Amino acid sequence: MSQKYPGGIISKTAPVTVGPVDGEGGSAPGVWTLTQALELNKQNLWPKPPVQGELYAWGGNGSGQLGQNNLVNLSNPVQIGALTTWARITEGEANIIAVKTDGTLWGVGDGNYGSLGQNSLANFSSPVQIGALSTWYQVAGGGSFTLATKTDGTLWAWGRNTNGRLGLGDIVNRSSPVQIGALTTWYKVAAGREHALAIKTDGTLWAWGSGDSGKLGTGNTIYRSSPVQVGALTTWAQVAAGGNNTFAIKTDGTLWSWGYNEQGNLGLNDSGTYTKRSSPVQVGALTTWKQVSAGDNHALAVSSNGALWAWGSNGSGRLGLNDANNRSSPTQVGALTTWSQAAGGATHTVALKTDGTLWSWGQNNSGKLGLNDTVNRSSPVQVGALTSWVRIPINMSQSVFSSALKTP
Repeated sequence: MSQKYPGGIISKTAPVTVGPVDGEGGSAPGVWTLTQALELNKQNLWPKPPVQGELYAWGGNGSGQLGQNNLVNLSNPVQIGALTTWARITEGEANIIAVKTDGTLWGVGDGNYGSLGQNSLANFSSPVQIGALSTWYQVAGGGSFTLATKTDGTLWAWGRNTNGRLGLGDIVNRSSPVQIGALTTWYKVAAGREHALAIKTDGTLWAWGSGDSGKLGTGNTIYRSSPVQVGALTTWAQVAAGGNNTFAIKTDGTLWSWGYNEQGNLGLNDSGTYTKRSSPVQVGALTTWKQVSAGDNHALAVSSNGALWAWGSNGSGRLGLNDANNRSSPTQVGALTTWSQAAGGATHTVALKTDGTLWSWGQNNSGKLGLNDTVNRSSPVQVGALTSWVRIPINMSQSVFSSALKTP
């Protein structure tokens, strides 16, 4: 007997070994029984069809991060090159790091502190390959540094290393990828302004870098220059890092937060007190959270029914709630239940719907909303009329521009 899943077949009597799972197009590690496969599918962790497409960018272009071989800002999405094989993208403050379907790693834009991994500090206004390997898997861009995992489960970092954000046991900047430890069990990564987190295949959560405001979740504000475990749980499924806070979803669908909370950023409904948290605290009581993203000072999450929620700082209307009032608990953005992904930038938000349309709101300096102007928006506005958008950056909390993948 066999059971189909998106992208292949798992056999009940002769389980097969497949690659890593990430809920975004990967596959499941190890040997899986039919029961295990169905359980992962129920949790929305089982692989979806591989995503690949054209890479587009828009907004500020001061470091050439839009990949147009110039420094001209753009207020509409413009394709970077002509390739249709981009698979995953992340944004740093002023650069894009991307993985192609062949497993090669590429970067464009700001190379300050070595953040493009080119063994130099130079900027590049068109994509350049990072090394020659074809085994890269997931990437996360933070404050002038980048994290990445390979298909062998190893974890790598490069760029700025103030406060130990590279996890290499020191504070020395790196201009090319350096492996963090020797483990081969890293699963998902997240990068904030100056801290980082990762989940291992055993479901444990690890953090390093600046401990300001308790954003590492280790019960204190101590800085760490190498990964330290957050608690003892083995049920972490997803993590997102903002400017000074962190959000995570567990396998039971609950949402947790910790760190800076001055503007209600943690979503804990403690308006007026805004107490920082140095250990994970549950956000509400729901068990239906599917995806979470952290902007620099705001957050967004999609629930399993397709509803979109936002909280934290609402400067320039970045929460999409048709006003500029901060929120200290998750507030639904409109009434639609057709949202699939959302990502928060430094002061703006981009999101995808299940129909393949792309939407944006918040601050619009340099045209980063992609709406052919520089006018701020406080509620979602569709970017163009296309219905072929398939992915937005995995991590973009520090960015001042936007990017996305679309099918040809």
